[in-house]
Amino acid sequence: MRHFLMINQNKIEVLQQGGSGIPIITLTGMGCSFDEWYEVTETLSKSNRVIMFHRPGLGESEIHNENRNTQAVVNEVNEMIHLLKLCEPILLVGHSYGGLCVQHFVKAHPKKVAGIVLVDSTSVDLKVLDDLDLPALNDGATDEFWMKKCHAYSRMEKEELKEVITPALSEKQKRLPYDIQQLLLDFQINPSLYKAMYKEISNWKRDGEIIKNLVEYPDIPLIVLSRDLEHCIRLGLMEGLPEWELRLFEEKWQELVRNQVNLTSKGKLIIAQGSSHSIHMDRPDVIVQSIREMTSVLN
Repeated sequence: MRHFLMINQNKIEVLQQGGSGIPIITLTGMGCSFDEWYEVTETLSKSNRVIMFHRPGLGESEIHNENRNTQAVVNEVNEMIHLLKLCEPILLVGHSYGGLCVQHFVKAHPKKVAGIVLVDSTSVDLKVLDDLDLPALNDGATDEFWMKKCHAYSRMEKEELKEVITPALSEKQKRLPYDIQQLLLDFQINPSLYKAMYKEISNWKRDGEIIKNLVEYPDIPLIVLSRDLEHCIRLGLMEGLPEWELRLFEEKWQELVRNQVNLTSKGKLIIAQGSSHSIHMDRPDVIVQSIREMTSVLN
């Protein structure tokens, strides 16, 4: 069921499915729609209450001139828990940038979280990636480049944006139901999406430092999912990128993800074989199995 909640003066688009079991709240990556998680939510909703939402600017969620950082997401999740009357501790899942937000939330509200699943999550130490010498990978991929592009996109009308970016679906997205495909295409040509991304990129390295300096993590169950290093290198080689750069970046990313296992004494690492960063699209079965494993522990 899709509906809207008023959270901090913004109309926020929420997806809820299922009605029993431990509530699962999933935070998507930067610039990602919760509709990409269709296979995961359809499966998990048979046994659990699954909740996702579009952060301000994403999908049909409103965005105004507020600052967009992980603290803002923490406040939104906390208010959503209150509005949905979720009385028991939740299972919190976060992919990529959403994982960074999860790491912030669990430190800010430790008693509200029963367990965590981090899906190839952004690290609080993400700024160390800037220290790598990656001339080919960084060509058109730095924060500054994306902020400039997002700022320009955010000022366009939908039709103009549609012509500039030519919205498209991946081969795996094309296997999703037709109505979901259309939502994903529309998602890409919303100028507000790029306004949100601009603000999130502007703050995420500072956010990482803030999160590191907060209190210790509660000692709760944690599963860390990581993409397949060799698979990602093969994908990069197919795009003509140099192997030495790909390997340097992927090894550092893996190191940062593996370090997250030590956030609690109950951490576990799972490698999603054959998966890129988009584990929810490449290996939704691994995410489903990991969440089911976590719910069985919590029960």
